Amino acid sequence: MRKVFQAELHQVGEELIEISSLVTEAMEKANQAFIGADVELAQEVIAADARIDFLQNDLDERAIDILALQGPVASDLRVIVGSLRMSASLERMGDLARHIAQLARLRFPATVIPASLTLTFQEMAELDIKLSRGVTALLESRDLALVNQIQSANTRIDELHRGVFAAIATPEWQESASTTADVTLASRYFERFGDHGVSVARKVSYLVTGQWQPEAYGN
Repeated sequence: MRKVFQAELHQVGEELIEISSLVTEAMEKANQAFIGADVELAQEVIAADARIDFLQNDLDERAIDILALQGPVASDLRVIVGSLRMSASLERMGDLARHIAQLARLRFPATVIPASLTLTFQEMAELDIKLSRGVTALLESRDLALVNQIQSANTRIDELHRGVFAAIATPEWQESASTTADVTLASRYFERFGDHGVSVARKVSYLVTGQWQPEAYGN
């Protein structure tokens, strides 16, 4: 029974990695659609989100079955509950990538972001992709050095997010109401994507060390 239990735990971990990989792919494609006004790629991201949702539901059902049937001890219980919470964060990251793709589809054939903020959003997207790749690597390796890298990327994303809001609050901002709304939403999507990545990283750190360190790894 213990071997079966360990195999089931391993499968949960593998599904987390798969979901994380799909989330990274979604953000990569969503960014390409967003920057390049590629409606076909945007639609691909939107359609592919169903796969992430399916895997999250499957993982959650598997984890609940383990809780109900295996009676895990404290350390294993921590892994299962942590996996449930991480799957929720990863699924939300997938949703945020989908939202970005939906903005690209909505404004096609125009681009969503005005030229004055293009470089800002390119950097935010690149950091989100780097962060998401780091989350996948962390889930695979449990190398806690990656946690600080993820947090550093998110700190810079937060700075860029604040910069976007500062830009639209200046008298020089002359864009339309719809563009202002798009910029505000898009910046929030990119910023929240990073926050959820940090949330996953903190939970992996807790599983490895048994210690919760909110000040070190963000909110």
